Amino acid sequence: MSENYKHIVRIGGSDIDGQENLLQGLTRIKGVGLRMSRAIITKTEIDPSRRLGYLTDAEIKKIEKVVKDPVASDFPDWYINRPRDRMSGRMLHLTGSDLDFAHRNDIDRLRRIKSWRGIRHSLGLRVRGQHTRTTGRGGMAVGVSRKKV
Repeated sequence: MSENYKHIVRIGGSDIDGQENLLQGLTRIKGVGLRMSRAIITKTEIDPSRRLGYLTDAEIKKIEKVVKDPVASDFPDWYINRPRDRMSGRMLHLTGSDLDFAHRNDIDRLRRIKSWRGIRHSLGLRVRGQHTRTTGRGGMAVGVSRKKV
């Protein structure tokens, strides 16, 4: 191992193991999937088979810049995970704790306006139209009771 190897690399608010290759390592950031990872690598023109621990500080800064604002890096609108944000009206791509916070706020808004989905969230039921008769049961309702012989 050389002296410029980093065991842990911090990108986008996430600590990533330096042994991971670049393509898989970027997917460890919440809000960045495999497709987004490939696009980031293509945009920054870094070899995808390299290990994260061997990246230079300049390359890490380039990756962070693209992860932080992919809209400014000329990514298409359908790459963005939060198009037309309710609060700002802008195209945003959220990662890490910001993504969790926005998701929680969306659910709280649905509960507050008492929409169907909000009511289902508050009752702890399935939200997206799944059947609930046989699946998703918990507690005493699980299983089939048989007659005593």
